[in-house]
Amino acid sequence: MMSWLRRRFVTGFFVLVPVVVSIVALLWVFRVVDGFTAPLYERSFSDYHSSVPPGLGIATTAVLILLVGVVATNVLGKRVLQRAEGYLLRIPVFRTVYAPVKQLVLAFSPDNEYGFKRVVMIRTESRGYILGFLTKEFSIQSAGHTESLIAVYVPTNHLYLGDVVICRPDDAFFPDLTVEEGIRVFLTGGMTLPAHIADKSST
Repeated sequence: MMSWLRRRFVTGFFVLVPVVVSIVALLWVFRVVDGFTAPLYERSFSDYHSSVPPGLGIATTAVLILLVGVVATNVLGKRVLQRAEGYLLRIPVFRTVYAPVKQLVLAFSPDNEYGFKRVVMIRTESRGYILGFLTKEFSIQSAGHTESLIAVYVPTNHLYLGDVVICRPDDAFFPDLTVEEGIRVFLTGGMTLPAHIADKSST
């Protein structure tokens, strides 16, 4: 009973944390932006003897987030953000919360070099085919012999919990599914799997 409760509690925690953090972060950004822009908008519209249009603070926040995204995709802007992030990560409390949340979010981003790279299906004798995500390609050396291996993340519960399976590339193949489609397969319990899957291992 305690094992069942512990596992469900941990699962619920990892499901709620990204949602709560995202909502709190958006509300905090909105309050900060609205706190700066609201007085400016009130003075600007008071000159025309009209009230501030509703939703202007939300629109300003959305534009700000878009601008940050534009800067983050720029080479120079990316360097500035990385340096600023480095300074922030020196703060103990901030680092404890920010680092794991960022790693969790980036893991599901196909544009992140450290995130899920491709959808993988592993052939096993005991469990048949296992669906997962390629996270790393590496090699091990033993007695002068080098062997290539791959690390595959296999979600077991709500994507945030899972196992890391190490196998040979020959024991896996890459179906013609994008990372987004693979995530959808797990979220729907396999119901979104296409009727026919092609092997894209050579691409």
